[in-house]
Amino acid sequence: MKNIIDIRSRDMYNTNHIPGAINIEYLELLSNPSKYLNMNDTYYLYCTSGYTSSIVSNKLNMLGYNTVNIDGGFNNYLLRK
Repeated sequence: MKNIIDIRSRDMYNTNHIPGAINIEYLELLSNPSKYLNMNDTYYLYCTSGYTSSIVSNKLNMLGYNTVNIDGGFNNYLLRK
């Protein structure tokens, strides 16, 4: 899976994250999505639990971007690891 975006804080990302994920904090991503996202690509978003990334994903999709929320967020990733 490519184009994985960790929308948590930089500190949380630096502590641990999904391998290959990049960190763009959710407020930054929402304030300027065109700086980070291409309308022709698909992006997979996650936060800690999946709640915030679900909201962010929905907002970005309404703007025309193709995003997918990673259900359960980072906590779910750790359980499946």
